[in-house]
Amino acid sequence: MPIVINLDVELAKRKMSVNDFAAAIDITPVNVSVLKNGRAKAIRFTTLDAICRVLQCQPGDILVWVPDDEAAELDTIDAAVVP
Repeated sequence: MPIVINLDVELAKRKMSVNDFAAAIDITPVNVSVLKNGRAKAIRFTTLDAICRVLQCQPGDILVWVPDDEAAELDTIDAAVVP
């Protein structure tokens, strides 16, 4: 997928746990993990608004478009890292 989700980076910068973040934006920790791991197929604007409000960031800090060839390289790297 050519959209990369940098939620884990933003959470790490703020030293915020998934559970604390989920409570702050009022979604389940499982759904935060789905977003964080790039498995989400869509995101509501209300959820994106809550994410940006809590993390004090812009949508572009969370969602980044990459060309298909770079996305394929990222998938290959991810597959090599995961046991």
